Amino acid sequence: MISGASAGGFTALCALAFHDLFAAGTSAYGIADLETFREQAPKFQAHELDRLVGPYPQAVGTYRARSPVHSAHRITSSVLLLQGLDDTIVSPSQTQLMAKALMSTGISHRYLTFEGEGHGFRRPSSIRRALEAELSLYLDAIPHAPSTGHLASRRANRPRPA
Repeated sequence: MISGASAGGFTALCALAFHDLFAAGTSAYGIADLETFREQAPKFQAHELDRLVGPYPQAVGTYRARSPVHSAHRITSSVLLLQGLDDTIVSPSQTQLMAKALMSTGISHRYLTFEGEGHGFRRPSSIRRALEAELSLYLDAIPHAPSTGHLASRRANRPRPA
């Protein structure tokens, strides 16, 4: 399994798109397309990409080659995409692009958005929803793992502290 948020979400998507090592992966508000991210990013982040990827537009081929959205067809694992709709760092359009690419190739995925959340989830209900979705993805990806329904019933039957 692989999981990451923001640049780590980009790393998780790259690992799924460019390697066949993981049974499932989660990207929380991760970058899917370096080129559109560069166009939408605050100036300091856009210039950092010039250093990390190459000067734009001269290195446009490198931006595209390193963007997981352009290699979504190579993903063979289940993917969970998580995105705060008020994110001003990584635009929700990044996750929408990835979800659309996964859908067009028939890759098993789930795309969850969070109203009122930005770059990082703050509300306990959002954090719980995200973690439960991630756990469900991983349990479904592991052969012979108990289903999430089994865990939910076990949790419901667990004695509560007094």
